[in-house]
Order: sequence, then C-alpha cells, then structure tokens
Amino acid sequence: MVKQLHTVCRELLESGRVQVIIGYGQKHSELAPCPVFVTTVEEIDQLVWNDQCAGNLTAYLKRKEIRALGKPAIIVKGCDARALVVLQRESQIDRSQMVVIGMACDGVGEPRFPKCATCDAHTPRHVDIVVGEAARQPVDGEHRYADLNLFMTQSPDERMDYWQDELERCVKCYACRQVCPLCYCERCVVDKNRPARISVPATLKGNYAWQITRAFHLAGRCIGCDECTRACPAGINLRLLNLSLARAAEGSFGYRAGVDPEAEPVIGSFSERDKEGFIA
Repeated sequence: MVKQLHTVCRELLESGRVQVIIGYGQKHSELAPCPVFVTTVEEIDQLVWNDQCAGNLTAYLKRKEIRALGKPAIIVKGCDARALVVLQRESQIDRSQMVVIGMACDGVGEPRFPKCATCDAHTPRHVDIVVGEAARQPVDGEHRYADLNLFMTQSPDERMDYWQDELERCVKCYACRQVCPLCYCERCVVDKNRPARISVPATLKGNYAWQITRAFHLAGRCIGCDECTRACPAGINLRLLNLSLARAAEGSFGYRAGVDPEAEPVIGSFSERDKEGFIA
C-alpha cells in the first residue's frame, strides 16, 4: 500500500494538481507516525502507512499556515473522511479545492482502539482516490453503541460516580479541543472571560461545565474519530459522551454525522417528520 500511495502522491505533485500532501511520517520505527507536509517529489519517501497511523489529519485543513502552502491532498481513513463531509456542510472547506486520498484500513492502534471494533468504514467513502483494500468487513448497526449500552446498564448513581472519577482527572489542557477537526472556532467559549462562562480552574465543577459544553457543541456533528479520547493525557473516556449524543441524533432524527453528504444536518435544519417526544 505504501508503494501505491507514493505513486499516487508523486503523480499529484508532478502534475501540479496539488502543492502539498498532508500525510503521515515516521522518523523511527519505535515512534508513532506524526503529521508531515510534503511539498516536493523528493520528500514523498517520508510518507508512511501502517496500523499506527491513528491521527485524524483533517484538523490541519483549518490551519492558516497549512492553507498558505497551496492546494492540498490529504490522506484519510474511513472514519476521518466523515469530518470532511461535516466541514463541507458547515462551509468550512471547499471540497473541490482539495484531493482526498482514502486509505483502506483494518483498524489502528495496538491493541485496536474501541472505535475500530465498531467501524463500518474500513473502505473510505466520499474520497477521490482509494488506496488498498480492507480485509475486515463492516460491523452491523446494532454493535455501534455497544460500549454505551453496557455503560447504561449501571445505575444512575454508579454512572455519576464513574464520571466524577473521570472528570476529576481533567487538567483543562484542552488537548481534546485542539485535536478535534470540528472544534474550529477562532475563539473558544472557554477562552472568553468577559464574562467568564466556564470556570477557569480545573475544579470538578468547572471540568463538568467544560466537558459537557464541548460535548453539546459536537451534538449531531461528532464523526466518532475518538481523537479527543486518544489525545487526553489524563485518559478520560470522552468517547462515551460523544456516543451518547450520536445515538440521540441517530435515534431521534435518523442522522449520522458525515455519512451522507446530501443529508441535512440535525443542527440548523427542520423537518415535519422530526420526532417530538422530547416536548413535555
């Protein structure tokens, strides 16, 4: 797959279709791949692809310094590609002004990340070029929220104790925000201090306010790449928060973020077929 990837990227650069390739590079076999920005044919050998390419590179498309490099080609996994659909629907990118290279993926991480166990996008969709073939078959829909279903078998008190233990560890480093491709506000609500809407210190109350606010800002938008959970230095399982709101969007509106480019987003759209069971 790496040889095929290099061939594709070489053709893109030599033809002038793009000026930069946003991909994965690995300086040492013992280190995880990191983002690289290839602008010349001579640099193509830096690009790698393996089961440790976990990062969602679409977060870099909003960076001003990356945009300054010219028209990009970006390497994505199937789960990452969904972010592009959401960003396009929210008028944050011009999909026609980039080339998307989708890498067939059988899962990343060692052991595999929880998201990979319920993945239904091993072969990327809505991309311009697909490299490789996936060996794994997509799981059926009933397993999509397996982790959340297991968590919900606990009593309310047990679930509250769980979240208290989790969120007590938050140090408000905001790594979850920085790594998220859909957290693109130039000034985050947590950075506003006149008035201060969210407590600045890393107290339990402030941590609850921050994490719940961020989860609701991603309601109907989160594409389940789980980068927030992976990036968290405290190991907080933010995946459960995102799964809860994703299931609500799918159950109430039949909508999954980033799956259908033509589907109207849950937030900002209205249909007479919308369920109204939440209205008291």
